[in-house]
Amino acid sequence: MVRTFFIIGALSACAGVAAGAFGAHGLKTRLSPEMLSVFEVGVRYQMYHAFALMAAAWAQTRWPSSLIALGGWLFVIGTVLFSGSLYLLSLSGVHWPGMIIPLGGLAFLSGWICMAWAVWRS
Repeated sequence: MVRTFFIIGALSACAGVAAGAFGAHGLKTRLSPEMLSVFEVGVRYQMYHAFALMAAAWAQTRWPSSLIALGGWLFVIGTVLFSGSLYLLSLSGVHWPGMIIPLGGLAFLSGWICMAWAVWRS
């Protein structure tokens, strides 16, 4: 799990940097300011949770727990659902991804609770 979370976190951070650069340079003239802001929120939360995955990798070495592993996977799921839906919403203009965004947020929150609970129980 340690290597897996660190690798996924590093690759997610790399993709987040690329998405941020794409948004700043490639989308500035193509999206409305509102949709560009939506895209940037997706990038921001992807970056936060890329680092959270690396923290989960470290925490697993310090306080090994299935809850930390669950938290890490919830960060992955949250990134796909939350950031992915925001990217899709901003780039495609379709509105149905808006229904998925709260599920991604719930996954993020659940991941943080799992991490806290695991460390508290250790």
